[in-house]
Amino acid sequence: MRYHDLLKSDSRVTILALSWRDIKSPTAGGAEVHTHEMLKRIDRAFYRVIHIAARYGGEKESELIDGVQYLRKGNPASVIWYAFSYYQRNRKKIDLVIDQCNTHRFFTPLWVPRKKRIFYIHQLTREIWEINLKFPWSKIGKWMENGLLKLNRRDFVITVSESTKAELIALGYHADKITIIPNGISFVPWQKEQWKEKEQVPAFVYAGRYAAYKGIGIAVESIGILKRRGIPAKLWILGKADREYIKTHLLPVCRTYGIKMGKRDSASEVIIWGYVSEQEKLELLSRAKALVFPSVREGWGIPITEAGAVGTPSVVFDSPGVRDAVDWGNAGYLCGCNSESLAEEMERVLQDEVLYERKRERAYAFSCRFLWDGNEEKIRKFLKQIGN
Repeated sequence: MRYHDLLKSDSRVTILALSWRDIKSPTAGGAEVHTHEMLKRIDRAFYRVIHIAARYGGEKESELIDGVQYLRKGNPASVIWYAFSYYQRNRKKIDLVIDQCNTHRFFTPLWVPRKKRIFYIHQLTREIWEINLKFPWSKIGKWMENGLLKLNRRDFVITVSESTKAELIALGYHADKITIIPNGISFVPWQKEQWKEKEQVPAFVYAGRYAAYKGIGIAVESIGILKRRGIPAKLWILGKADREYIKTHLLPVCRTYGIKMGKRDSASEVIIWGYVSEQEKLELLSRAKALVFPSVREGWGIPITEAGAVGTPSVVFDSPGVRDAVDWGNAGYLCGCNSESLAEEMERVLQDEVLYERKRERAYAFSCRFLWDGNEEKIRKFLKQIGN
């Protein structure tokens, strides 16, 4: 079947969603999960959803998943031209176009009428440019960001947090056109009797990708600071291990502080668990004293919500998106964006049991509010708002 034949003989409203990765891309993360969970909950009786993304390797070129038709073509650069061509061939049959901005974007203001456009963004990039890229690309990216974002300032917008919404409004976006469709968790929050017993030697846990802006090295350094203060603690790192990142970013910190790093079940202070199953991840989150999430910027921070739902509060940087996930400190611990501040809050976790239990209860109650199925009504209202 040719791709544009998918649009024949169907009277439903057609939504074309565009992003550089999809739910089966090798580097899919929280943004791709949110995208899929949102799109699959759009009412199929009235809407047809087609999603175009780059093809990274072994994925099928065309695949139907949970009612969403996925098309894959080209690489992150060439997929922009493919999406443009697909739209031009079928523009009379496509009613809405969702342009997901995850640093990568499809520049739809240049080729899709405003009445059809939806801008979908989890977070701004800001300081991440300088963390992830070298000069001059870091300066160029940071300089261009505001101008590119302003291209969509009159569009309807989907985002995931109040932090991102506020930053968009500061750039001239219309508040009444921005809808927050929050992240959710993919499991039923545990009953309190299901919570695991905490480790005898307190364990902090990080869960997520290896990326400099997410602050794994800062978490390791904070364990070193606690060690120098004579406070025993471990750090568990969950997620597919990046050997090069460990070698260049984490091992030097371990050497500085005299920290031992090892694999799972070792007696080391920093333990690299690598990839774990979803069930094992939840059990480790529940056994840990607290999740540490020292990211400088996120759309939200799903591991924070997951940890709360199994009885574990989080210690996080007071940064956009992340602060939202702990309800501005009411459902977790907020700290300054450096290792000393993180270590101080980690020490507070260990020493103030009354405060800890209060944070733990609040984290659990807050996390229980974020289930994917709870977004169906928000999605319905958003589509009604834009007249579809």
